[in-house]
Amino acid sequence: MSAAQDPIQSIQRITDGTTWEEFCDTLKAAGSVVLSEISPDDPFNRAEGWRYLTRLTRAALETFVEGGDTQAPELRRTAHETIKMGMDNPDNVYQSAPINGKFRYRITGMRGSVHYLGLGTQAGNYGATGTLNTTGYLEAKDLKLGPGGTLDILVSAERDSEADSPNWLPMAPDSRTLVVRQTRLDHANEELAQIRIERIDGPNQPRPLDPERLDRALVGSARFVLGCAKLFNSWADDWKQHVNQLPRFDPDKALAAGGDPNIAYYHSYWRLAPDEALVIESTPPECDYWNFQLSNHWLESLDYRYFPIHVNKHTAKPRPDGSVRVVVAHAKPADADPTDNWLDTCGHAFGTMCWRWIRAKEHPHPATRVVKLDQL
Repeated sequence: MSAAQDPIQSIQRITDGTTWEEFCDTLKAAGSVVLSEISPDDPFNRAEGWRYLTRLTRAALETFVEGGDTQAPELRRTAHETIKMGMDNPDNVYQSAPINGKFRYRITGMRGSVHYLGLGTQAGNYGATGTLNTTGYLEAKDLKLGPGGTLDILVSAERDSEADSPNWLPMAPDSRTLVVRQTRLDHANEELAQIRIERIDGPNQPRPLDPERLDRALVGSARFVLGCAKLFNSWADDWKQHVNQLPRFDPDKALAAGGDPNIAYYHSYWRLAPDEALVIESTPPECDYWNFQLSNHWLESLDYRYFPIHVNKHTAKPRPDGSVRVVVAHAKPADADPTDNWLDTCGHAFGTMCWRWIRAKEHPHPATRVVKLDQL
């Protein structure tokens, strides 16, 4: 049993400051990822690396310290416009809540009109196990809705009968996180699902803070920052083997990192000179949803609030034959082809990128080529 799991040792660690020292030391160790030989060493990307660690730290503290009580779970957005990680999707609203696979919970609320709603239970985390294995998954299309689109979902390791709830989201004994993905095609006109979770087999109120849980939360927070940074930095380095191409990402690897089981991912690295453009062409198959996005080296989506850095099934301008051409460039020429979908690199000379197919009948390989801007 580690010190972070032993109540007596936890009391001692909190009292004498060992927990805080370990928290700070682990955060300091996370800096080695930014300074790694496989990380970019120019001032701009170093600055983004340090900011990335602060964002991970904010997410970790919100998740493990402020919102870590599985007895009174609360859905929080710990990945959003200014906390980004793991190729966060600009079309997604991510929510998560702490759960315990030994408890029973109920999710209630309103379905809304958001295009895609997926709920999953997960075991592990990037700091403790380096993985986020899916232990249960449920989609809105499989839900039995009540009057007006109301939701009622049982979350448990076992289900006695449908009388418990019309819908069931399974857990495993080691499940520790509920993840909700709400994917929008038309951001302006889709209504997000409004949902909440509560424990139903015991008290649904937070416990008073105690040394053991704070010890575990602070240790877990710092390890998450280090583990997450190391994992995704290694992915970015791997993708440099196929710069400006879009091969299919290993589905098993995606699932182990908490990826949606309905998505086929195409991850890679991009790099462009000032006078170059990356042209990506594909004919979308019959599918529920697809999108493409640009991210930086640290797998953070570029600033989609102010710049065109992604395109999806709804926003893309197709060609007469049904194909789509996406053009990635540092600047859009005045005489740009109006049928192209231009994306902005936001001052980055290189970074990472992702194409997704969701519930597609086929998975065509997106074709890529680098051209001079004046040759488009």
